[in-house]
Amino acid sequence: MTARPRVIAIVPVLDEEAKIGNVVRRIPRDVVERVLVVDDGSRDRSREVAEAEGAEVFALGQTKGVGAAIRHGYEVAVRDGFDVAVVLAGNDKDFPEEIPLLLEPIAKGKAVLVQGSRYLAGRAEYGQMPLYRRVATRLHPLLMSVVAGRRFTDSTNGFRAVTIGLLRDHRLGLDSSALDEYGLEPHLLFMTTRLGYPVVEVPVQKVYPPKHLGQTKMKPVTGWWSILRPLVSALVWRPWRAAVRMSGEVEPA
Repeated sequence: MTARPRVIAIVPVLDEEAKIGNVVRRIPRDVVERVLVVDDGSRDRSREVAEAEGAEVFALGQTKGVGAAIRHGYEVAVRDGFDVAVVLAGNDKDFPEEIPLLLEPIAKGKAVLVQGSRYLAGRAEYGQMPLYRRVATRLHPLLMSVVAGRRFTDSTNGFRAVTIGLLRDHRLGLDSSALDEYGLEPHLLFMTTRLGYPVVEVPVQKVYPPKHLGQTKMKPVTGWWSILRPLVSALVWRPWRAAVRMSGEVEPA
């Protein structure tokens, strides 16, 4: 990618009126052309705050799940001719200033998906990250590494960049409603890898706020099953094999 890419930042949000303004405000506009906040049924002023900071806001109308919100953002990115889509959290745990770190491997032609990893740099400050999430976010990459056939250090971090060329590959199977909650992100990661696309991890920060400010909308049991289910299903069905057979390419192991 030699010319400056057109970049859209996609920010799914649900009831984050106290945080979404800071997220939008910190996104570097010298590299991001459009900021799209996808509202997943907020009952507070998240939409109004995001718009006041200059974001374009699309309301899903009801709470469908973060996967559904991201999917809509990807559809807009493809429809409107962008080159790269960056996804970041609407709860201010990511560092928008690090978006250029995600874009660099794509600009150099080294990746079509760049996964941000809070663990790649070794010891870091995670803020008031709950213990169960410290454990779960370490265990999930182990299973992801088995499913994807290569090592990942952080597979639950939604802070990532993807090329629009990748999103046009229908073999990814992103349209399934089973991915509406937390399943779309791990599904995209392992399918991209298994289909032979270049994927790179880069070190990023992810800091949890104090508990009283709200740390996550994910429920400890049902939310984590939602993010694990695609991996468990993949171990059984190996969906990339059917995708490769459809394209007539050599089937990966």
